[in-house]
Amino acid sequence: MPVDNSALNRRGEPHQQVVKQAIHWLLRLRNNATNPRLRQQCDVWRAEHHEHELAWQRVQSLQAELSSNLRAVPGAQVAFNTLENSAQGLGRRQALKLLSGALLMGSAAWLGKDVGWQQWTADFATATGERRGFQLPDGTRLELNTASAVDLDYTAQQRLIKLTRGEIVVTCAGASEEVSFDRPLRVQSRHGVFESVAARFIVRQDADCTRLSVTSGVVAIHSPRAADGLPIQVQAGQSYLIDRSRAQLAPPQDMDAGAWVDGLIVTRNMRLGDFINEVGRYRPGYLTCAADIAHLRLSGVFRLEDTDKLLAILPQTLAVQLRYRTRYWVTLERQA
Repeated sequence: MPVDNSALNRRGEPHQQVVKQAIHWLLRLRNNATNPRLRQQCDVWRAEHHEHELAWQRVQSLQAELSSNLRAVPGAQVAFNTLENSAQGLGRRQALKLLSGALLMGSAAWLGKDVGWQQWTADFATATGERRGFQLPDGTRLELNTASAVDLDYTAQQRLIKLTRGEIVVTCAGASEEVSFDRPLRVQSRHGVFESVAARFIVRQDADCTRLSVTSGVVAIHSPRAADGLPIQVQAGQSYLIDRSRAQLAPPQDMDAGAWVDGLIVTRNMRLGDFINEVGRYRPGYLTCAADIAHLRLSGVFRLEDTDKLLAILPQTLAVQLRYRTRYWVTLERQA
């Protein structure tokens, strides 16, 4: 199937349709392993365009990583093999949906992490543990935290950033001939719309709510609105929690909301259980804290570039120990 080069991902990643084609070929070859003609046809498809070969390599790599990760979780590999064997008895279209769904959701189901698929479908995205910054066409600076994804909708009428997953820092370009007050910047999460012309703010989207933290300027919350029907004006230094029904002023945080931009977690008397949950956002696998030590408190500055080293510091300051069941399964327990 020909691919429109103008629709390819702007960062050089394979287009979503090409990734689906690669999964399609993978499935056909698995079900017809002894068919040399089919293998030759796949090789021809891969050679047609560099995007095809890139997508093929990414799908192969993702499948290998997922299979490896599943072996670390008891019973998970059996479940995945059962799913795959069931798919072989279905029509190709049905099997494609089933196996691609397993590849897309398997890592999230077993490890609670995205392993890169959203990077192929979003305008800008990061993998687990990755942080990246981008300069947008209007001069706005966009920083993405771990496992985050956004889409842009820039037209002559609007500048809209759609946060589909994770956390971002937005530094708006000031008003100019190209960026006027008639075309403010808006950020949309699943819980609300946030608007500003000149501000720096952090938007973190969790499952049940979105947190807006403004570090400079003013940001308006358009949805949900205040009781008087007017947008809520959030000033520098304020944070709001927004769900589908209301927006309310958030209590002071026990960590610096934007320190991750500098590769840091900065805590102030933070519960250990909450700290471990935060660190878990930056590493693949399963990281947890035993309930009998979750109430312990810690303050400090922790670097994110190596979360294993970060965790190794904790027993030096608290009466805790690390138990590594596998590389991807780590529990923090009370020191014996």
